[in-house]
Amino acid sequence: MFRFRYICILVLIGFSFACRQKKGGNGQAGIALSFDDHFIDEWYALRPLFLKYNARVTFFVTCPDSLKPDEVDKLKQLQKDGHEIGFHGTIHGKSTELITLGADKYVETELSPGMSYMAAAGFKPTSYAHPGGNHNDQVDSVLLAHGFRILRDVAISRRTYRAFPLYTLAPRVMDWIYYEFDHEPIVDALLIDQDSGVTDDEIKDAIERAKETNTALMLFGHEPLYAAPVNGEYGFNVSFLETILKEAQSKKLKFYTMTELADTDKSKP
Repeated sequence: MFRFRYICILVLIGFSFACRQKKGGNGQAGIALSFDDHFIDEWYALRPLFLKYNARVTFFVTCPDSLKPDEVDKLKQLQKDGHEIGFHGTIHGKSTELITLGADKYVETELSPGMSYMAAAGFKPTSYAHPGGNHNDQVDSVLLAHGFRILRDVAISRRTYRAFPLYTLAPRVMDWIYYEFDHEPIVDALLIDQDSGVTDDEIKDAIERAKETNTALMLFGHEPLYAAPVNGEYGFNVSFLETILKEAQSKKLKFYTMTELADTDKSKP
């Protein structure tokens, strides 16, 4: 009798754990990578790496008025490969300051001109990354009213102030960087640039959590770098990106673009 009860308890514990783990849809565990600003040539140079791992990502373009014809061609090829071209603002402005001038002025300054340039180049972005992670509820409501289906904010696992550490969080415990396929339009992605301090072990653990919970881990960076940043460079190490892609592939995670996250129904496999 004791043996039978012990087995039943183990089964119930295992069932309970499995129920808690599977937050997202059936077999939807994945990863959503995105890249910000205007590093078109550098992003395009990553194309063989993305093809190697059959990865699809989102490129959030800012200052589209300065897009050169060859950059437009490269973005179109990336889009043809299955990547998403998102929008990152006309002037990369501080939206909480711009919105104080009124919603119309914010749209006139940060949205309309850039979206017109994007449309003229052949792109119709449906995802938006907040410049500097700066926004508020009013900004979000304006962006959603203008047709963006998902808005991406910034999450950082380590913060310092004048070299004094304020906090350190393991990506695994940052619930807000895992998408649960609940059609939530306002999300946070974890910064993976070199100054973020995120380690290989931490990112592998985060990928494992996405696998366990049937959620999508959201990550983002800026410029692809092949050495330590110099002269004001800011970006992620390409070898670190490959670690992420390789680990995601080994865990059989799906690669999602940002708009796909918002459009995926968790009730469907």
